[in-house]
Order: sequence, then C-alpha cells, then structure tokens
Amino acid sequence: MADAKVIPFGEEPRAKRKGTRAGRGSRTHRASAPLAPVPQQRAEESAGAAASGPAAGSVAGARPAEAEGGGWERKLAHGLSFLRRRITGDYEVDDFGYDQELTDQVLMSALRPIAEKYFRVEVKGIENIPDKGAALIVANHSGTLPVDGLMLQAAVHDHHPAGRHIRMLAADLVFVLPVVNEISRKLGHTLACAEDAQELLERGEVVGVMPEGFKGIGKPFSERYKLQRFGRGGFVSTALRAGAPIVPCSIVGAEEIYPMIGNSRTLARLFGIPYFPVTPTFPWLGPLGLVPLPTKWTIQFGEPIPTDEYPPEAADDPMLMFDLTDQVRETIQHTVYKLLVQRRSVFF
Repeated sequence: MADAKVIPFGEEPRAKRKGTRAGRGSRTHRASAPLAPVPQQRAEESAGAAASGPAAGSVAGARPAEAEGGGWERKLAHGLSFLRRRITGDYEVDDFGYDQELTDQVLMSALRPIAEKYFRVEVKGIENIPDKGAALIVANHSGTLPVDGLMLQAAVHDHHPAGRHIRMLAADLVFVLPVVNEISRKLGHTLACAEDAQELLERGEVVGVMPEGFKGIGKPFSERYKLQRFGRGGFVSTALRAGAPIVPCSIVGAEEIYPMIGNSRTLARLFGIPYFPVTPTFPWLGPLGLVPLPTKWTIQFGEPIPTDEYPPEAADDPMLMFDLTDQVRETIQHTVYKLLVQRRSVFF
C-alpha cells in the first residue's frame, strides 16, 4: 500500500475529489418499494397495529407460547423478505453508496451490543440535534482505531427521538482498505472533503466530522483527552455556506480502549499508514491484542451554535472561521474535562 495521504478537511484537490466520487461503487440499485422505516417508526407502527387492530384482544389474551411463536414467525418472514430483496437487488443506495436498509437491519444490529453491553455508552443531550434539517456534529477523536466514530453513529441512530441518521466524514485511508471501504460506504460514510460535506448538508442531512483526524486518534496515551488542532476551520466554512447549526460533541471513554504507549514509525512507513501503535496488548498478544478494553463511555451533545444568522460572504472571512473553530474546540474540551471529573472510574 502506498503511503497514506492525510488530507486536511476542505483542502483536497478538486480533481481527486471527483475521482473519488466517481468510484463510489454500487449506485444503481433501485427498490420498487420504499425503504424500511427506521427502528423508532417500526416500533410506533407495531404498537399502533396492536392497539387498534381487530385481533388486539386475542393477542393480549393469548398464551405466552402462542404469542412467542407468532413473534418468531413474523421475524422469520421479515428475514426472508430482507434476503429476497438483497438477492434480487430490490433495494436502494444513494449516490454516496449509503444503504439505509442494510444499515438499519444488519450493521446497526451488529454495533448495538457493543455500544450497549460492552462500552455501556451513556448518551446525553441528544435533543440538541435538530429533528429535521441539516446539522454538523463536530466531535473529538481518539482511541488508536476509529471506534469512536462508529459509537457516535450508533448513539444518534438509536437514541434520537426523530430517528435521524448521521453521515460521518472519513479520511481517504478508509476508502482504500478492502472490505472497510465497502462497509463504510454502506454505513453512509464519505470522504472528508468540503464538496461532499456541502452536498450532504444541502440535502438536510446530519453530518459528523472529527477535525483532529490522525493527530487525535494517533496521539500517545500520555496526551489523552487533550484535543489537538482542528485544522484551518474548513468544517466551519462548510456549515456557514449551508446555514447549518454546529453541534459540539464530547466523547469520553475512547482514549483508554487501546492505550498507545509507543509508535513504530518504521512499520508505519512499511505498511503505508500514519502510525503503527504499540499498546500493552498489541502486537504482543497478536490478534487478541486487537480486542479493545471494556471502558465506560459517555457521549454528550452540546447546545447548537447557529450559523444561519451570518451573511453568505461570512464563509470567506478567515477571522470568523478562526473564532468559531476555537469556540467549538473549547466547548468540546471543557465538556470533556467536566465528564472526566464526573465519572467514577475508567471502567464503571
């Protein structure tokens, strides 16, 4: 693999951005029926059907074994229907490669036990993400491997009252790795460049960005919970152009899953990656060393910072971008420190 190129947000050459967009993979699937509703909608529809349907009384009075059997039959029928759509291609992906049905029914089902049982993620301030319209979530980045981005996506997907999805912006390295590239596209991730972010925000999507990039995720354990530079404020410029509010997000717990006590620069150059981590378990325990420590996580969303009050030309004002970038970074850092004071220990 060639040396990975770290691209500051919003500064990628336009020619390369077009090439990346053109190679997004399968974009031709089109479903003949609407996509499956998000989990919250499915729960509401099921509850309404049970309350108002003609068989509501008989279900309530059925024996537990019969009710359970009916539940398994519905699950089996739902699973077979899902497999039929996947085999026949009767499903949709958008032009970024996002597959909402696969994300809702498979990928999030795989992430949910990790978030709820392993890391025991506590979500706060989820109501600060608007119920509709565009929003840019800006979060700190850490943990040696980008597990925090996946947990952030699961938190929004499972806890937002309006069932919103977050579209994460990822480094170019993600999209050159086999398997990882395809899964990331299906999850709705896209390249961390201003062009893609702008298009998603203009569509009214919730977009997530971690401006620290490799500087944050690859920092040594001795610098844990100290936010790195946020680049040149490209994410602020994008939010200003779209008039989208910026929602600061602070994540505590990710720093300790892979305590990075060393960095083999020789191996990093050999494999063409930004860093090669050395932790208390990796590479000493081999593949077993890739299992993260079961730390206790907290993800807190802060109050939105509005941007629609600024004129269109404000996106080209370097001083305003600097001020807003610093405001977002300081808000996240202050909240991280507050959460650290409040937590009882790393694992509880």
